[in-house]
Amino acid sequence: MRKFNIRKVLDGLTAGSSSSSSSSSAVSSSQQQQPATRENDIPETLQSEHFQLCKTVRHGFPYQPSSLAFDPVQKILAIGTQTGALRLFGRPGVECYCQHDSGAAVIQLQFLINEGALVSALADDTVHLWNLRQKRPAILHSLKFNRERITFCHLPFQSKWLYVGTERGNIHIVNVESFSLSGYVIMWNKAIELSSKSHPGPVVHISDNPMDEGKLLIGFESGTVALWDLKSKKADYRYTHDEAIHSVAWHHEGKQFICSHSDGTLTIWNVKNPTKPLQTITPHGKQVKDGKKPEPCKPILKVEYKTTRVGEPFIILSGGLSYDTVGRRPCLTVMHGKSTAVLEMDYSIVDFLTLCETPYPNDFQEPYAVVVLLEKDLVLIDLAQNGYPIFENPYPLSIHESPVTCCEYFADCPVDLIPALYSVGARQKRQGYSKKEWPINGGNWGLVTQSYPEIIITGHADGTIKFWDASAITLQVLYKLKTSKVFEKSRNKDDRPSTDIVDEDPYAIQIISWCPESRMLCVAGVSAHVIIYRFSKQEITTEVIPMLEVRLLYEINYIESPDPEQVPPLPTPGTGSNPQSIVPQSHPSTSSSSSDGLRDNVPCLNKYMYSTLLKFNLHWNYILPNKCSFRVVFGNCNGIAMVDYLQKTTLLNLGTIELYGSNDPYRREPRSPRKSRQPSGAGLCDINEGTTVQEDRCKSPTSGSGSPTNSDDDQKMNNFIEKVKTKSRKFSKMVASDIAKMSRKLSLPTELKPELDVRDNSFSRSRSSSVTSIDKESREAISALHFCETFTRKADTTPSPCLWVGTTLGTVLVIALNLPPGGEQRLLQPVIVSPSGTILRLKGAILRMAFLDTTGSLVPPAYEAWREPNVLEDKDEKDKSKKRRPVSVSPSSSQEISENQYAVICSEKQAKVISLPSQNCTYKQNITETSFVLRGDIVALSNGICLACFCANGHIMTFSLPSLRPLLDVYYLPLTNMRIARTFCFTNNGQALYLVSPTEIQRITYSQETCENLQEMLGELFTPVETPEAPNRGFFKGLFGGGAQSLDREELFGESAAGKASRSLAQHIPGPGGIEGVKGAASGIVCELARARLALDERGQKLGELEERTAAMLASADSFSKHAHEMMLKCKDKKWYQF
Repeated sequence: MRKFNIRKVLDGLTAGSSSSSSSSSAVSSSQQQQPATRENDIPETLQSEHFQLCKTVRHGFPYQPSSLAFDPVQKILAIGTQTGALRLFGRPGVECYCQHDSGAAVIQLQFLINEGALVSALADDTVHLWNLRQKRPAILHSLKFNRERITFCHLPFQSKWLYVGTERGNIHIVNVESFSLSGYVIMWNKAIELSSKSHPGPVVHISDNPMDEGKLLIGFESGTVALWDLKSKKADYRYTHDEAIHSVAWHHEGKQFICSHSDGTLTIWNVKNPTKPLQTITPHGKQVKDGKKPEPCKPILKVEYKTTRVGEPFIILSGGLSYDTVGRRPCLTVMHGKSTAVLEMDYSIVDFLTLCETPYPNDFQEPYAVVVLLEKDLVLIDLAQNGYPIFENPYPLSIHESPVTCCEYFADCPVDLIPALYSVGARQKRQGYSKKEWPINGGNWGLVTQSYPEIIITGHADGTIKFWDASAITLQVLYKLKTSKVFEKSRNKDDRPSTDIVDEDPYAIQIISWCPESRMLCVAGVSAHVIIYRFSKQEITTEVIPMLEVRLLYEINYIESPDPEQVPPLPTPGTGSNPQSIVPQSHPSTSSSSSDGLRDNVPCLNKYMYSTLLKFNLHWNYILPNKCSFRVVFGNCNGIAMVDYLQKTTLLNLGTIELYGSNDPYRREPRSPRKSRQPSGAGLCDINEGTTVQEDRCKSPTSGSGSPTNSDDDQKMNNFIEKVKTKSRKFSKMVASDIAKMSRKLSLPTELKPELDVRDNSFSRSRSSSVTSIDKESREAISALHFCETFTRKADTTPSPCLWVGTTLGTVLVIALNLPPGGEQRLLQPVIVSPSGTILRLKGAILRMAFLDTTGSLVPPAYEAWREPNVLEDKDEKDKSKKRRPVSVSPSSSQEISENQYAVICSEKQAKVISLPSQNCTYKQNITETSFVLRGDIVALSNGICLACFCANGHIMTFSLPSLRPLLDVYYLPLTNMRIARTFCFTNNGQALYLVSPTEIQRITYSQETCENLQEMLGELFTPVETPEAPNRGFFKGLFGGGAQSLDREELFGESAAGKASRSLAQHIPGPGGIEGVKGAASGIVCELARARLALDERGQKLGELEERTAAMLASADSFSKHAHEMMLKCKDKKWYQF
């Protein structure tokens, strides 16, 4: 008997349906010429020259930081990372991102103070010179060491010679102007001579004596320190210690220095007494009696020694805790006189710097703050106030406070939206910060050429949602919303906090849908819950949060027996005779409440929470609220559900197959009764499990009768919350494994990529419209939803409200909606929902849908303008705030507008423009054959509308509408991980963003206009600032030689004196900054003119002072001559005896 192959039959059905639809569309297009004529008449203003792709700015905390530097005159902070990135920070709003091409870790940064330049040393033994006098810094010179590895660099203030210490213990000297090596080399054997019998180890510190530039202090890892005389080329003193050295710091008078060691001790040395340290301190060691040596502590990784004119000096160090403090957080210790303050940090300390009033090392330092670079944060501590409070960080570095799980980008928002969010977010600010202004305030802001507001919304793993002001390439947090508070229980005084370690995040945000006009927010979480928020400027304490259960059950054979410990069933939605048939769980919202259940302490927001339990795959593929008719719809791999949150009832609850009805193009058969693999999160839905008959899935609020069960409300809610928390932990493990599986599949070459099952995650949809397995058919998921007013059927003459549904098999289904009139009737009369029978087909899963009118303009979804809830309004204001609809449903207006619209549908493989109501395919574009589209959005630019797509192969493409002409196709970024796929999004005016690292957001633009204006919008890092005057030496110091001794380094290190260095030692690489410097000079001409004007003013002032002095001397000479003449006349006739 011949084997029957069901796959070929299904493939044949698919091919037949596609060919028949194409042939029918061809016939209909030939028969109807009028729509084609209208389509040709639609002008398309967007052309290829309107598009250009470039990066704009990067926000967030630098990922994996490794080094830190500060310019005390320019007030600029630089951070280097382990991936070779540089982040430069000036005043709030002035940031810059740079990247080393090699990607090697940045081990050290050194500013050329007040020179607009920065030296970076990398782990690949290269040294680079960055030009900061242009808005986009560039490398001027590079030097690659071939035979030795770089360990430490030092650049003295107002010097052009850079000391480079190596792993072999040698020190080389580099001219930073030409980036050429000097022939002057300090060899390790000459530095230590006979003081040590073995190699001293790598160089860990280099610094010159603050009072004598000719004396260089060299610290070796083994514990040996040498004071090298640059002129005589020998060591004056050598200091030895048993413990390894991590850092060294000078006293400003140059008579003492302090070393930090690996045993947690500090040794203070007198320069002229190398035999033993002047003092040994163990900051965190236990005091041991009988003169015993204290127990060793953890290494002190860095120490700084700063002096003040009044009071004791500051000794600031990191590390050094005792070994018995297991589990203690990293600490920064501030020792000031007899007081010792231990400041605990949330993360490991990478580096820290003390900010001082003067850049001169030979003057009193007067420290005023400490900037601490942590592994995942940047902290600035105020040293001038008691208790050492921290400064409030104005930079947007808290994006990763909880891992970002999703994000949305909205450009051209209503102008009053950002002030409204800022006003309510200002009440959330923490107290206890330092009262002083942020001290890192260098640079200047760029020109604001974009006038439209932009908002970024980020969802996080702990259930928080953050609103960010992203206008004019800046970023500032506006408001923070905690969705987890909906599930929190009020605790009694006797209740102890739970000590259970929970690795999973049951409140993680998966999908965010937000309407800026109506300010309605809909959130879907990983634990199968959907929450709806309504914005309010006033503080509202929500005492009642209605909960509605929606059970999306699809396959009967997968339903398990009910849990014997399950709670009594919740009231079945939609069975009462009025909207109050669902009794909400009422609990006080105060934290002191003794009753357990839902509570909400979030001010300024009014919540409605729908807890939706899914049977198997708990990924929400799509959610969409209708902002005008108070409906929300959501779908997953099992089916679709629609909820009227005004009447608090379920309007629709159908499996995906049931949406087709009799028009299902596939021959679907029930699954075999074999035991299938049960996902680990499937048990999350064991509350109220049971069979749901077809008649109960789509009832209006006025249909049927029955009374809900209201007993044991508190117990039911507590059990529900505990079930969600417990089962979501199991589900999180399934998500992690699925994401790992998806990442492995995406890393394969495109031609070797397998067909991904839709159970992987929300991005793992089918990659082909051909049906290759019954399993995939039965798992057809909802992938796109769109509320609109358009033509639902071919015979329609007027548009009507409807819902367009897209699936992962490339099918578009239309559901008709019959809405009751407004007012009180809206609360009483039912909303009728029914499938229209319209089915459209595309290749690949449906991603996005939108609608155009006859002029080619985008039809916005209907919404009701926001107004403050619970506030009485005048009749005129109510009339103004009535809902706006894109197309009126009255026959007269519909005839005026004409009965024609265009549906734009984008799938993973292709895009189509379909004429309505004829449903003819007017335009078609195959976007990709070998890859698939990850994100597609219909966006508006300043002069048109286009379709923007981001493919998994790294291409960003745009197409005109409605003709779908290719306008841009640029290879930008390959899909390397799921983070990019989950967070990439387009928005209006040519803007886009994605999460480039776990802590950073990268913003890009595909608009030519924005690219042209970007140079003006970027801030300037370097500003002309006069260098502070050097400290006065004083009369006695100058007379007896007690002041700072200068050194002519050019005479010592120049080619004439030291000769040339070996060519094989290092290789000079010219950077692109030469050409970039010309561009930067052209763009920074204002800066140069300001410097020239400042120099002219200084010269004129000095000339004026010289002229005044000359005039005073002339006047003094005239007066002296006059008095001398008078004296001569008086004494002319006198004899000698008369005097």
